[in-house]
Amino acid sequence: MIVKMSKVEIVGPKGLLQEALVRLRELGIFQIEPASVGFIEKEDEENIRSFSLDQKTALERVYLEGLRVKIDELFSFVPAIAVRESYIEPATIVDTIANTVERHTAQARELAEQGDVLQKERADLERYTVFLGTLSTLLTSMKETPDLDFIGLTIQEPEMVPKLREALSRITDWKYELQTDTAADGSLVGLITVEKTIADRVKKTLSDEHVPELTFPASFGSLTFPEKLSYVKERMVQVSSEIERIREDLLKFARRWTPLYRSVRSWIDDRLALLKTAASAYETRMCFFINGWMPTRDLERLRKSLDAGFGPKVVVEEREMREEDLERVPIVLKNPPYFRPFEILTSLLPLPAYTSYDPTPFIGIFFPIFFGIILGDAGYGLVLVLLALYLRKRFRKNVAVHSGATILFIASLYSIFFGVMFGEFFGDIPERFFHLQPICIERRTAIVPMLLFALAIGIAHIILGLILGAVNAFQRHVKREGLFKVLSIILIICIIAILASLTGKAPLVLTRPVIILILFLTPFLFFAGGVLAPLEFLKSIGNIISYVRITAIGLTSVLLAFTANELGGLSGNIVMGVVVAGLIHILNIVLGVFSPTIHSLRLHYVEFFSKFIEHGGRKFEPLHK
Repeated sequence: MIVKMSKVEIVGPKGLLQEALVRLRELGIFQIEPASVGFIEKEDEENIRSFSLDQKTALERVYLEGLRVKIDELFSFVPAIAVRESYIEPATIVDTIANTVERHTAQARELAEQGDVLQKERADLERYTVFLGTLSTLLTSMKETPDLDFIGLTIQEPEMVPKLREALSRITDWKYELQTDTAADGSLVGLITVEKTIADRVKKTLSDEHVPELTFPASFGSLTFPEKLSYVKERMVQVSSEIERIREDLLKFARRWTPLYRSVRSWIDDRLALLKTAASAYETRMCFFINGWMPTRDLERLRKSLDAGFGPKVVVEEREMREEDLERVPIVLKNPPYFRPFEILTSLLPLPAYTSYDPTPFIGIFFPIFFGIILGDAGYGLVLVLLALYLRKRFRKNVAVHSGATILFIASLYSIFFGVMFGEFFGDIPERFFHLQPICIERRTAIVPMLLFALAIGIAHIILGLILGAVNAFQRHVKREGLFKVLSIILIICIIAILASLTGKAPLVLTRPVIILILFLTPFLFFAGGVLAPLEFLKSIGNIISYVRITAIGLTSVLLAFTANELGGLSGNIVMGVVVAGLIHILNIVLGVFSPTIHSLRLHYVEFFSKFIEHGGRKFEPLHK
């Protein structure tokens, strides 16, 4: 249900504004309206202006904003870890934090930068390790001598090897050796052995052919390939040790200082939010004015709280709610415990306007009924009840899952009820094994009666929506819209009367006067709904026909359950029959959760709510810590 709201103005001495805002934030029941429309009369606009911060408060705001930026910079270098809350009052250490934050930031930055450099070096060393490890297998068959030079390279494409051999043969006069191998990372590694006198020419040729030679840092010096591999492994151990030491230093720093800095940053956020909120207030030379909205039920609580804190100095006044205010009133939805879980379904829709209806109770009433009619199997309902009870217990602290499980539990109870009425327990098991007949109707054979039943539900549902829409329109003083909905109701009833007469369900003598009534009301329908009135009316008729899906989807479930039992009986083996029927029933139960849910929600969202729900409400967002 949409909670009744009050338009409120709070007035007091300018010096008490900050304290008043703090108390409002602690209460968490008041939303400030920054706009002056509807609160400040035009003749008073010259004397009342937006609240402006004094110089001291403005400087405080700049100071806190700068300090927060510095704290955020510090946190960018410190690992985010779970730490205890600080028990020190943050307001008392703000100045201390301001004096230490730059030093701590420099310290953390230096450690972080050292870590980044070492991480990069380790990545390079890992690459060298892969390369040199592959080359070492090629070097085992060769002997290093002072006259020979070894050139390591990576070959991007295997097709380049013949061209590379041809170029090397031409340059070295066939005095070379090229060996290739596949590295652990999948790349192709090559090792060229040539005389040192022509090594530079070979390297230049490789560069011209865009074959990258693996270059090593200057720290490798004149080490041989085996020595380079040994050096890389030793350096990897040293670098990893240094990285681990830096990580431990940063973690130690974070454990010691993060609670304090996090506490101070939270306090700064609260203080800046308070200063920002003050900009939404108004002032005269002596007083402040806070305009806003709150639930009417909390109005007395607000008065008592402000009176306890400020006495008669701060006054709360409930202002008259004008018609133009209705579009700006924030929305609070409050439902009884039974309907509360269904709010998860209405949260998918935009908020209703303040003058409209909360869709939650309507879904709470009709959704389980539609679900139960569509599924309509006591056995399936029993399985889903047990599943819902398990989910409610298992996810007690998860609001979304707990609410969904509660909805499933209620809807499944309706499935059990209608399953008893239709004589269905895992399909036709009651009739197949116990020769029990349905109490009400057998859906598998009574298709036409079920279609008429679904249409009757659609007629009742749509007419209810039109009635609510007409009432809402007249309350909003939109008389033509209200008249159109009333005429639509009358014409729907007239069409039903004609169809009943033609099918022998009502006296045939009613046909002529009803047709005359329809012709008489048609001009008024155009007057109320405009040129598109007939299309809107036909849309309502189409909405009613859409309720046939209740029977269609339900019939699909019935036939699949019947098929499961038939196939199980034809298997000729009890165990095999139970397995086959059980698998199909499980599939049917899964479909029986999703299909009724989707189609029942569609009947509400598209067909029903479009007749009376006005969207466009804004969420109630009170001041809070």
